Amino acid sequence: MRVLCFTIALAFLPGTLAAAERPDWAFPPPGVTGAPRPPETGELKRVPGSTRTYTQSQIDSFNDPPDWFPDEHPPTPTIVAHGKGPQVRACVSCHLSTGMGHPENSRLAGAPSGYIVRQLADFASGARKGAANMLTFSRAMTADEMKTAADYFAALPVKRWTRVIEADTVPKTYFLGTRRMPLPAGGTEPIGSRVIEIPESPERVEQRDPKSGFVAYAPPGSLAKGQFLVASGGDGKTTACTICHGLALNGLGEVPDLAGGGCCGTAKCGSSKKIAVISSGSSIPHSPLLSL
Repeated sequence: MRVLCFTIALAFLPGTLAAAERPDWAFPPPGVTGAPRPPETGELKRVPGSTRTYTQSQIDSFNDPPDWFPDEHPPTPTIVAHGKGPQVRACVSCHLSTGMGHPENSRLAGAPSGYIVRQLADFASGARKGAANMLTFSRAMTADEMKTAADYFAALPVKRWTRVIEADTVPKTYFLGTRRMPLPAGGTEPIGSRVIEIPESPERVEQRDPKSGFVAYAPPGSLAKGQFLVASGGDGKTTACTICHGLALNGLGEVPDLAGGGCCGTAKCGSSKKIAVISSGSSIPHSPLLSL
């Protein structure tokens, strides 16, 4: 089950290098940033299974985000739990205490520490593009802070986070800031050649509940097509993913695992990252591999 979103994401990356830079279904419209928030009412919010309460302003905090289940994860280092003032947001404000994150960012749980450190260093140097916030945060982090954050997330288990449904039609959606959400008025539309990933519970996701995951809708036949590409490289069209990432996509050395990553997060990473760092310290270009 963990490999489903990766195989779907790979199957539906666009067929040209230029298009692969930005598959439209995986990204918000250009220029979109954070979502506007209604005025604070002081109402205390709760999520199922937690005894803690927070106001919406506390939930939305960049440097003191909620920790709904503090006994269910290792102690969070300061850089992870609170960031570094206005220079660096708390890592868990986006990636959550579980490291599973949301479709608009990356799943970090279980990734090799060395790999995470290298990605932060690549953001800081400009070698890795995209994610404007990460470019800013990484440049304000010390090498020790990068290593501390990477070690925390590397130690977390990967959990089932995204449910996959093959369908011809999908719920109508809109972007609330950078997050795709189901349209409150409801309705459906043809899926076309897209992957549509939305929260199982929009309310719980807005509360940064680390136990509320996502559902990814994909066109019929996506899983079979993706699995064929993963295992064979599409009969020689490209390099089989399993050669670097392992037969079960659980990673090899500092090559990260791909199983369990969200569909949109996987597509963003594969289409925007120019290199993939491997354990020898060398790198291979990914964009040509995705030009199917």
